[in-house]
Amino acid sequence: MSKLTHIGASGEAHMVDVSDKDATHRVAVAEGRVVMKPETLALVIAGDAKKGDVLGTARIAGIMAAKRTHELIPLCHPLNLTSIKVDLTVDESLPGVRVRATAKVSGQTGVEMEALTAVSVACLTVYDMVKAVDRFMRIEGIGMVEKSGGKSGDWKREA
Repeated sequence: MSKLTHIGASGEAHMVDVSDKDATHRVAVAEGRVVMKPETLALVIAGDAKKGDVLGTARIAGIMAAKRTHELIPLCHPLNLTSIKVDLTVDESLPGVRVRATAKVSGQTGVEMEALTAVSVACLTVYDMVKAVDRFMRIEGIGMVEKSGGKSGDWKREA
């Protein structure tokens, strides 16, 4: 296991100094899912949720969250994202909604936290918008799928 970069010699937390790192093109992809009753998914698909367009609202929420990650997660650097894409896909086999976020930046630090934050908030938004009809929903499987760029290079989760 490599040394934790956010912990100083005395054990204090601090923001990592990335000023000496080269700016590179970085991409991070994360995913998660919201599992629900088939009847709840039918409401989402039909656009009949009382709060409105579940998938569209969750997509916007995920994008907004990625842009504000540094305000939510201590010690994260504020990044000038070049792209954040949030895809929500209905999956009747779950049943539920799969969420996938791709974050991009040209910078000195990675965008994994932005992709994970986008997925998390999009999943929470789906939950919030239909919780009145399905208290048994669950959010699960949030994690990194792949990342590229930076000193550590490329990484992809094995199937």
